Amino acid sequence: MLKKIFANGNDEFDFLESLKKRSGETDKQVTQIVNEIIDNVKAHGDKAVNDYTLKFDGSLPEYYEVPQDVINDALEEADENYVNALLNAMENIADFHNRQRQQGFTDCKENGVMLGQRVRGLERVGLYVPGGTAAYPSSVLMNAIPAKIAGVKEIIMVTPPLKDGTPNKDILVAAAVCGVDRVFLTGGAQAIAALAYGTESIPKVDKIVGPGNIFVATAKKLLYGQVDIDMIAGPSEILVMADETADPKFIAADLMSQAEHDKLASAILLTTSEEIADKVNEEIKRQIQYLSRKEIIENSLTNYGVMIVCDCPHCAVELANAIAPEHLEVLMKNATEYIGKLDNAGSVFLGQYASEPLGDYYAGPNHVLPTSGTARFFSPLSVASFIKRSSYIYYTEEALREAKDDIVLIAEKEGLTAHANAIKVRFE
Repeated sequence: MLKKIFANGNDEFDFLESLKKRSGETDKQVTQIVNEIIDNVKAHGDKAVNDYTLKFDGSLPEYYEVPQDVINDALEEADENYVNALLNAMENIADFHNRQRQQGFTDCKENGVMLGQRVRGLERVGLYVPGGTAAYPSSVLMNAIPAKIAGVKEIIMVTPPLKDGTPNKDILVAAAVCGVDRVFLTGGAQAIAALAYGTESIPKVDKIVGPGNIFVATAKKLLYGQVDIDMIAGPSEILVMADETADPKFIAADLMSQAEHDKLASAILLTTSEEIADKVNEEIKRQIQYLSRKEIIENSLTNYGVMIVCDCPHCAVELANAIAPEHLEVLMKNATEYIGKLDNAGSVFLGQYASEPLGDYYAGPNHVLPTSGTARFFSPLSVASFIKRSSYIYYTEEALREAKDDIVLIAEKEGLTAHANAIKVRFE
């Protein structure tokens, strides 16, 4: 099921190079279509959004904005165990993200100078939530909770209607428990454009977050600058580091937990034990028989999965840092010893019982993570993703007098005489 190669400085990097082709450049035809949608929504607002809903979904939903009583009813009618599970997850997520709060500061110096930084939440954020076969209520929690903690004043959620024109009730329940302010039934690139520019009904937002298909991702990319976005997410990926102490049954299950997302998803095993590698393949063949997304998993593992047998743990660490995966599991002896060695990963899971779905749903750290090697320089979604900072400066006349010659000299070196003049005139 998974091809096996031995780390020799060449073969493993040839495979990793081939992985880059799965995301590639955005399809030019998709970009053209999305640009047309953006321009149309910008010019015609709600009418354009509804026209695209008719075109792509076949009919208009019963209501454009979901009434609050419909959201309340969804929560009241929901399975009690499901609601409790969401609340328990929400508690963990909130506890983790509360520790990310940032404070402003003021620095008052003896000469009367005052410097500082002000931190506050964004005014309004848009949350895109897929609503079809890939409906993820957990994404509502992971995006809305840190936004609320950051002090975002209003969260506007857009989600496609189901085929019968109604909202996905599981998503409405998640929105209700998180305190999402308004919910609109629209999806695709038109929903992203509506959030970016605003329409007669959908308010313009400052930032758009949340996963989506290639049209949604392309719209976010094209509208970055008009509005802030979380990140351009590529296909999901997992990397498992394992030695001879690991349980092949756990490894196989965890690799397939990400492979089921998408045929383009990547699952990689780095192991110091060839025996473990062979047993993992046996376990995959056994477990896959009773999984509902078997075909997707098989495609993903065959085309974008690999087992790399490494000479030593140090070699596995170096390779993991080179790959910079979205999810990185450490199923090694003394797993916590690797915390300070793994520098490039979206989220690290340590030990036999820190399975990746624990992070997707429940533990607390965010599951919106950098993909395609961007963990080398990007970070997971956090409270910091929803704040803005401003600095402020106060100088007395005497303090500026002490600094004026240095400022004028630097300005004149840059040829910016008006800058220099703005300082000089205060002392003429």
